[in-house]
Amino acid sequence: MNIPFLGNWRKRHDGRHGAGLAAAVEADPDAVAELLAECELLRVRAGQRGLELDDTPASLTALDQLPPRWRDDPEELPWLGNDAGLYLGTVLVRNVPGAVWRIWPSGQPVVRLASGREIDVVEAGLDWAMAGSPELSQVYAESAEG
Repeated sequence: MNIPFLGNWRKRHDGRHGAGLAAAVEADPDAVAELLAECELLRVRAGQRGLELDDTPASLTALDQLPPRWRDDPEELPWLGNDAGLYLGTVLVRNVPGAVWRIWPSGQPVVRLASGREIDVVEAGLDWAMAGSPELSQVYAESAEG
């Protein structure tokens, strides 16, 4: 999986590849959470439409209400979907008690809830970007319930 912001993380950590993202989460979960929260493309596109993403559940509802103009650009669509998933994960981790980032052996970032359930937020973000369903706010609500 190509995670565009990973290059930025490597630059800040002397370009080391060996430890991997999973080890980085274990070593410094706050730094990795900040990295995963960047979601630069999504934040720019939302800002262009007058929406500031403030890492709250209400911002997910606002994102769901935006006209899906990104679907007109097939090259940008997967990147925006990836960012939407990471943003969903950021909102979960910052607002749901016990929610934390985890990295699957494949390198896929997921959110583990206190119950042990894991949410593949990137897949949810891609589904949202491509089809509009499920809504990000719906995934958040279902996840926040446990």
